[in-house]
Amino acid sequence: MVIDTHRRKTLAGLAGLGAWAFAPAAAFARNNGTVQLAAAWEREGSFHIGLLSTQRGAGQPLHIHASLEVPTRAHGLFVLPDGSVLATARRPGDWLVRWWPGQRAEPQWLWQDGERSFNGHVLASPDGTRLVTTETDVETGASWIGVRDARTLQKTAEWPTHGIDAHELTWDTRTTHNGAPTLIVANGGVPTAPETGRAKRDLPTMDSSIVRLDGHTGRLLGQWRLQDPRLSLRHLAWSPDARTLGIALQAEHDDSNAKDAAPVLALFDGTALRVVPTPEHIAQSIHGYGGSMAATPTGWAVSCPRANGIATYTPQGEWRGLVPLPEVCPLAVRGGALWAGGLGASLQNAQAAAPVGHPHGRSLQGVRLDNHWAVAS
Repeated sequence: MVIDTHRRKTLAGLAGLGAWAFAPAAAFARNNGTVQLAAAWEREGSFHIGLLSTQRGAGQPLHIHASLEVPTRAHGLFVLPDGSVLATARRPGDWLVRWWPGQRAEPQWLWQDGERSFNGHVLASPDGTRLVTTETDVETGASWIGVRDARTLQKTAEWPTHGIDAHELTWDTRTTHNGAPTLIVANGGVPTAPETGRAKRDLPTMDSSIVRLDGHTGRLLGQWRLQDPRLSLRHLAWSPDARTLGIALQAEHDDSNAKDAAPVLALFDGTALRVVPTPEHIAQSIHGYGGSMAATPTGWAVSCPRANGIATYTPQGEWRGLVPLPEVCPLAVRGGALWAGGLGASLQNAQAAAPVGHPHGRSLQGVRLDNHWAVAS
């Protein structure tokens, strides 16, 4: 997707000139019970990022704390130590923003130049000095890691991901190379073309993989693939002990029966990558689509919006059950507990025997939450 200069200026003006707002102060007075989640959403054709706020406890409504209108649909979010929020456009995207909710500082925008597109995810380095983004060369389709200065957002280096359709990325702080944490990247492997945007093409040539890169130089240290090439590796979450990486899968089979039988979770222990089966009668309702990925001491969780529920597994990968939540998508972990966002209500302690419900307040009426949450407080 390439946006012409006039449209880019128009969209930047829309997002940067007064298009941010705060709820009344009484609605988000801080105390020890306040929970804040960075989120993205759509309402009546307009797109936003922001902070959602609630109090812990059953029946406490979830409100919009602060919001920023953005030009197109947002995807991944990341909260920096100073409280600023990073967000980037859904693939193929052309904007990245750093925003300081509650401060007078103007949002800091970065636009692609037409040679690269953002793939929806941004991450800060462990020392906070760099940002890394998954990107795609719009001419060749090859994916790259953009390494950027955290202060200026300007690119300082770029590394190949050795695949296509790179999506989420995460640091492995337990595995170092030359004294630096290594970077794990999920190459979704779905071929697309610049002229057709997100439209999938030539699916028999899919090549999805997990790669490990040197955190200083980007050198390839390892690459792993699943036996089934039609499973796209997309979203990532570490187990609480950081020994195992959970990966949410999206099936791209031509045959509907094969898609409906497909798993939505894979586990990576640093040396081997394996799929985790889902019971057949449950898998048929999930339709091979895993959304967000999370892990708590209780086990793994994958949001499954097509099944209107959260697929849950033990830490070892054994099936636990499907937690019902209409149109569930974003997941986040706060204090070891799973938070999940749905349509009209969200859940606290979503993996518990009796999850705590949070109805969406008036400010969230008519809102469709997007793929991801990030804990802000």
